[in-house]
Amino acid sequence: MGTLALIPVEEYLSTSFQDGDREYLEGQLLEKNMGEIDHSDLQSNLLFYFKSHYPGFWAGVEVRVQVKARRFRVPDVCLIAGGKPKGRIVTEPPVLVVEVLSPDDRLSEMQARIDDHLAFGVKYVWIVDPATRRGFIYTAEGSREAKDGVLRAGKNEVPLADLFG
Repeated sequence: MGTLALIPVEEYLSTSFQDGDREYLEGQLLEKNMGEIDHSDLQSNLLFYFKSHYPGFWAGVEVRVQVKARRFRVPDVCLIAGGKPKGRIVTEPPVLVVEVLSPDDRLSEMQARIDDHLAFGVKYVWIVDPATRRGFIYTAEGSREAKDGVLRAGKNEVPLADLFG
């Protein structure tokens, strides 16, 4: 992922990108790795699972989340308690964000995303790898692999088999 430009936050918020959204970090635009079929399938399956199993939540794909005044992340999927958020972007911490790994993702960049979400107040961050069909759960207390095949976020559970079936 390369740095595209140094721009004011107002310009970022008023820009639509034709080839996928960008994250905004202190004036820098960062591309996200995406666009492959396995990545898309997993995003779609997560969204469908959340919408069909958790009607008290709003689920969104690739929505801008303002984690700090000049930092915006674009998680692959997020889950928010209650109804649809007001406004154009998410400004309150979701209960859960999910990042789907792409072949070009770097550990340091993914860890920075996780750290931003947790510092913002997101309770759970899931990292799911479509290549290995493994999932990892991150919280403020630490991280662990979902060895039993179930991703958990409080009372919300998603069997990995349902995502890859």
